[in-house]
Amino acid sequence: MILSMTGFAAVSADLPGLALSVELRSVNHRYLDLQIRVPDELRALETSLRERISAQLKRGKVECRVAINRSAPGAAELAIDEARVQKLAKAANDIQRHAAGATPLSVAEILRWPGVLAEPTVPPEILAIKVHALLGQALADLAASREREGAKLAAVLEERCAAIEMQVARVAPRIPAVHAAFMDKLGARLREAGLDADENRLKQEFAVFATKVDVAEELARLSTHVTEVRRVLEAGGAAGKRLDFLMQELHREANTLGSKSVDGELSQASLELKVLIEQMREQVQNLE
Repeated sequence: MILSMTGFAAVSADLPGLALSVELRSVNHRYLDLQIRVPDELRALETSLRERISAQLKRGKVECRVAINRSAPGAAELAIDEARVQKLAKAANDIQRHAAGATPLSVAEILRWPGVLAEPTVPPEILAIKVHALLGQALADLAASREREGAKLAAVLEERCAAIEMQVARVAPRIPAVHAAFMDKLGARLREAGLDADENRLKQEFAVFATKVDVAEELARLSTHVTEVRRVLEAGGAAGKRLDFLMQELHREANTLGSKSVDGELSQASLELKVLIEQMREQVQNLE
């Protein structure tokens, strides 16, 4: 399966007093460029998160964002610290014994006392386990997203491969006739200039020139490279760099075809091939 470098995944979980979320975004990049953003209280997890993501992703600019959203005051169930309340009540009674005019503590005052109401908390070790669990789910979702995108890109590349083969199949049968017509035209011009086109030296020059304008080899290599592109697509995996190299080779052959062309149709075919190859190259840049 061919993988795109473009993908997105977001997962979340509700814990006592907080909501935890992990988000992964990736776009194309020449190498793996990983950025991790975590709250200060989870800073100790950054190294392990980086190692885990790097083990699965090979290329792309990837951003991992871990967020903790605390529940609003009163939104979560509150727990009363009974031991603290008892100590507070005892202290209030002691004060009233020593100061008869002291006003007793009201319920509201007791509830506002620091530490009396305790919001639910998650132990750090449990929070770390949950973050890694969410990261595993996010990586799986990201991989699925990149696979879907990769399948679409592979289909586009296959269409362009078929179009390249059509261009090659259209012009290949014309090569002998095009060369023969051009050599006849060149011979006629030489005779008009008073030169003997059948003279041995000129025949040798003709043969050398015919070799220089022969594009059969370029057409054959175009077909070979297209076959290799299909093989790489079928093999799957991290194939972006290999395909990028093949795009360079395809473009080289199309360029040579144009420079050797002695016929308008061959020149047009070279131009069409360059357009198709450039379209493929743009898509290949998004593959891992």
